[in-house]
Amino acid sequence: MDVLDLTRLQFAVVTIYHYLFVPLSICLSAAAAGLHLTWLRTRAERHLLLTKFVGKLLIVTFAVGVVTGLVQEFQFGLGWSAFAKFYGDVFGPTLAVEGMLAFFLEATFLALWYFGWDRLPRKVHAATIVVVAAGTLLSAYIILAGNSFMQNPVAYALDPVTGRAHLTSFGELLTNEVVLAAFPHTMAGAAMAGGGLLLAIGVWRLAADRAFRTLARLGAWLMLVGGALTAITGDHLGKVMTAVQPMKMAAAEALYETTTGAPFSVLAIGRLGHEKPFLTIEIPHLLSLLGTGSFGGTVQGIDDLQAQYTAQFGPGSYVPMIPVAFWTFRLMIGAGVAGMALAAYYLWVSSERTWRLPLLPAFLQMGAGVPGWTKRILLLSPLLPAAANTFGWIFTETARQPWLAFGISKVSDGISPGLTSAEVLLSLGGFTLVYGLLAVAWYKLVVHLSRKPLAPEPAGRPADAEPVPAY
Repeated sequence: MDVLDLTRLQFAVVTIYHYLFVPLSICLSAAAAGLHLTWLRTRAERHLLLTKFVGKLLIVTFAVGVVTGLVQEFQFGLGWSAFAKFYGDVFGPTLAVEGMLAFFLEATFLALWYFGWDRLPRKVHAATIVVVAAGTLLSAYIILAGNSFMQNPVAYALDPVTGRAHLTSFGELLTNEVVLAAFPHTMAGAAMAGGGLLLAIGVWRLAADRAFRTLARLGAWLMLVGGALTAITGDHLGKVMTAVQPMKMAAAEALYETTTGAPFSVLAIGRLGHEKPFLTIEIPHLLSLLGTGSFGGTVQGIDDLQAQYTAQFGPGSYVPMIPVAFWTFRLMIGAGVAGMALAAYYLWVSSERTWRLPLLPAFLQMGAGVPGWTKRILLLSPLLPAAANTFGWIFTETARQPWLAFGISKVSDGISPGLTSAEVLLSLGGFTLVYGLLAVAWYKLVVHLSRKPLAPEPAGRPADAEPVPAY
């Protein structure tokens, strides 16, 4: 691997690892806010206990996300200084707004919420966690706006003296059609990620406390509804991407010839190229529907787009890594659908109407655990949304290649001058080691928090009674 490939690998490792915690923070903050508001309305003690528990999970996850996020921003100077120099006037204001407004909003109000029990008025205290949840959404939107610039550059002009890009309209950057489509899709994926974690913890601790049944069902609903919304918003995002990056959609199907009524391959065995694989399972016209909204729509092929881009941008290859784009697109969909199915199965067998059906396993009696293979599978539920999110981002970024910002500059133009392979390998090894330690620390903290019993109920009081030390 040359220095460019190593630098891309380093950025991929940092970004993918960081994004394991971002959707969890988004979903956990919303879940904590929802549980807190529900407790204010119902006064049920289990909602108070779960609010504090989910809040602790949020704090641990948020802390790891902050550390990895800072390293990701340092990557622009470490490996991509040419990119930072050229686009600094576009990304600088964007990252500054995200850091000064969204990030500090989250951190400040999360501290107020955590230390505000018994100190702030009830409604004011509840408002702090709502602000945290809103801050995570704002932060995500601004970062996605910056990424969407790379997918579909808008609101910029090239300085005639320096040759650098500078921002012409922050509002136009925030209303890029790509970010308007990507944001709801990403948030739906975040709901699945957080839901998977809550479902696994709830199932694991089901026998310890009745409140964990509520947590498990909340997680399952987040996975199921989030998955449905991911599919709906992904359909819209696919049409937007087909319009602004037609090569990406062609690469997702390894479609070399422009086709009307293009099929979608669910499975392909064999080499992906001009010759069709020797075994494929296709759904007729589905790719055209995904890309254009019509069963008879025309999807441009890789060969025609390569010729078009060569005439427009000059000689060179404008074809991304087809096997990576093809398989990550399908793995993203497959992992998401599997997560939805797992959540739906849990909700079905855990409902009161199915407890006594003789053909179903004795799965969930109140106060009992989840026995056997079913429990082991459900404990893996966080992995499916994490895989779907990861494969989705790999597809989004690699299928844009060779462009750094589509149609403006290539990835090879953005690397830091003078960077050596040894320097990249050394920093990559250091990041991998530190991130591995962080992963172990996060996992052990989550397990430790999950093993601890929720606050005990005073003897002789019903489970839903008014908590004693509310504030």
